[in-house]
Amino acid sequence: MAKIRKILVANRGEIAVRVMRTCKELGIATVAVYSEADRSALHVRTADQAFLVGPPPSRESYLVQERILEAARQSGADAIHPGYGFLSENASFVRACEKAGITFIGPPASAMDAMGEKTRARQNMIKAGVPVVPGSTEPFATHEEARAYAEKIGFPVMLKAAGGGGGKGMRRVDRLEDFDSSWRAAKSEALNAFGNDAVYIEKYLEKPHHVEIQVFADAHGNTIHLNERECSAQRRHQKVVEETPSPILTPELRAKMGEVAVKAAQAVGYVGAGTVEFLVDVNRDFYFLEMNTRLQVEHPVTEWVTGLDLVAWQIKVAEGEKLPLTRAPTPNGHSIEVRIYAEDPGRNFMPSPGRITELRVPGGPYLRDDSGVYPGYTVPNFYDPMISKLSVWAPTRAEAIERAKRALDEYVVKGITANVRYLHAILSHPEFTGGDYDTGFLPRQHEALLGKTEDPKLTEAALLASVVYAYQRDQKRAKSLPQTPAQGEVGISAWRRALRHGR
Repeated sequence: MAKIRKILVANRGEIAVRVMRTCKELGIATVAVYSEADRSALHVRTADQAFLVGPPPSRESYLVQERILEAARQSGADAIHPGYGFLSENASFVRACEKAGITFIGPPASAMDAMGEKTRARQNMIKAGVPVVPGSTEPFATHEEARAYAEKIGFPVMLKAAGGGGGKGMRRVDRLEDFDSSWRAAKSEALNAFGNDAVYIEKYLEKPHHVEIQVFADAHGNTIHLNERECSAQRRHQKVVEETPSPILTPELRAKMGEVAVKAAQAVGYVGAGTVEFLVDVNRDFYFLEMNTRLQVEHPVTEWVTGLDLVAWQIKVAEGEKLPLTRAPTPNGHSIEVRIYAEDPGRNFMPSPGRITELRVPGGPYLRDDSGVYPGYTVPNFYDPMISKLSVWAPTRAEAIERAKRALDEYVVKGITANVRYLHAILSHPEFTGGDYDTGFLPRQHEALLGKTEDPKLTEAALLASVVYAYQRDQKRAKSLPQTPAQGEVGISAWRRALRHGR
């Protein structure tokens, strides 16, 4: 296969910028696509060329296949990198690229068909002997059928979008009375995010860990895994903090899960980067959850501990090269990533779009900030509110936590509300530092992470401190006020009075 000369990145924000950076290092020209809301976005400024693809709503721009392909044709791009989200797991788009003679940097449509649709993936994994979470193997046509199935397997249950991941179209339902409203909300969100409102049901596991295995395969039959990522710090099923290695995995469990993940990828003829996600229960038994047939948001932590550029691997595999490794590398040190969102944790994580008036990102050793914003940039209200991914590396987990906290202390963003303090609170919480935190950690500790407390002694101390501060402030302010003029000095300027008194 010929070398790729120009890549259109069919995405926006930080992932588009991240892909373009590797392209430039490889000497490959880049093309951006943008909606009307993203005219001044950083990925547009980073690319060599840029093409408008429609109005702000993603269903009218980033999800319109023909507009993306037309931009590729006009620009002369011979490959498309989908990033994550949008069209990254859309098999029909892969086929459209093939028909247009454009290389899709990702798995073949057949593998995406097998794993991209979550219910079909469950069926394939059951056939391959991979343990799966109990649940339906098909989306439900009506909410009546879905409700009857939920009653059959017993609450709590999870409603999940069949056509995509990332926490979109996902709802936990604890009672039958809440089922209908949750069903409608899940289908609506799935349709908006993926253009597919199909929803299936899984049994909800109590206090599970969300652990995923990064897999990679080439077109020559070679498949390996690149170890795991712990992704249990989630709110609304959206990952907030990720790390590797997982603090709960033993080398034996890592090897076993890696072996199953490779088996899952091989079962569907997978090629490229993918992630096999598992739930690990309190007994350390693991169950297949889903496979994301794309690059993951949290791939930087894997790059930190392996020293690899996964985007470069994706491009080289798409060019027909063999994988440079034949087995999983031993993790080197520890890496943590936190997702910085334009949102207000104290107001139920309400998005905070608007103009960034000041932005200062942290620096120092072994620190990386993958960002799609800049000072003066206006965060739009049409897309996911993540504005940056801050990741660090250190020799040990304890050192990585302290480095990440120090970096968050340096992070300054003004003009919008961001979740920087909330992230710092997560990294400081004993449940996180102890390592054995599950997917219920953030909801369970929400009030504590916001700094709220019901302890009356602490409340009284805070009130006393406020009184003392107010008194000291008033005293200081009083001393700074101009003195009453002495007799005979009325009408004399403050400058002259200061000179007379030697001030």
